[in-house]
Amino acid sequence: MRIGFDYGGTKIAGVALDGSGAVLAKGRVPTPRHDYEGGLQAIRGLMQTLEAEAGQPCETVGIGVPGSVDRNTGFVTLGNSVWLHGRDLRADLSDMLERPVKIANDANCFALSEAVDGAAAGAPVVFGVILGTGVGGGIVVDGKLIEGVNAIGGEWGHIPLPTPTDDERPGPVCSCGVPGHTEAWLSGPSLAADHARSLGLDADTAPGAPDIVEAADQGDENALATLERFEDRLGRSLATIVNFLDPDVIVLGGGLSNVERFYDTVPPLIEAHVFGDKFNTKLVRNKHGDSSGVRGAAWL
Repeated sequence: MRIGFDYGGTKIAGVALDGSGAVLAKGRVPTPRHDYEGGLQAIRGLMQTLEAEAGQPCETVGIGVPGSVDRNTGFVTLGNSVWLHGRDLRADLSDMLERPVKIANDANCFALSEAVDGAAAGAPVVFGVILGTGVGGGIVVDGKLIEGVNAIGGEWGHIPLPTPTDDERPGPVCSCGVPGHTEAWLSGPSLAADHARSLGLDADTAPGAPDIVEAADQGDENALATLERFEDRLGRSLATIVNFLDPDVIVLGGGLSNVERFYDTVPPLIEAHVFGDKFNTKLVRNKHGDSSGVRGAAWL
């Protein structure tokens, strides 16, 4: 049995899987925000609960966290959960749980989950995409994460938007402080901000991404125009991924992965910018939904 944890900003989710990926137990607890020691204790308590429910001890523990994880030190950096920064989370959890602990970025965990037994199961090269509050990604090759020497493999959200038009330069400021990054165009809040800018609306009172998608489904022309701009940018951005990684499958995750039309409208927009005369990469929706991150942590 293996246990995985998804250490989010508001909740810590846990799951126990058997060797085939069947769920033996699952649960979640609120995240003790800004309380590092409290977070460790919450994870230990949740692990004990999962082991009791499954009726057996776990052999391995994995944890997915927001931000990058230094491969050598285990320190978490660049994430919004600032109380984790500069702490050796991997070693501290291993000491507390008395088991080996593996740790990875939550987008990497998503990609691993979908590559092992999700929507891209069995594909040699998988690119996992998060389109949510932020834009993240992960690379899995032959079932193994490719994190890179700098632990930023797959961070396509911080690549500048490819082939920007005149009205896309310099672009909105990304969460990292740099204008024009992909995340500044393709996250859920970025979609809503683009809609507000196009109509001259107050960003604080303008509709959010779910409202825009719903309005587009009902035929609202302004909402449809916003989605079409988003799709065009998504196509350009994913074409860049295809041109250098050439994955077999791209799996979408995050809230915007639920927009059904993307799976029909975006592939031709990717193909239009792909080098060569063939485009065989599949664009698919994730299989495990909100559980994919915690499952991927268990598969670490």
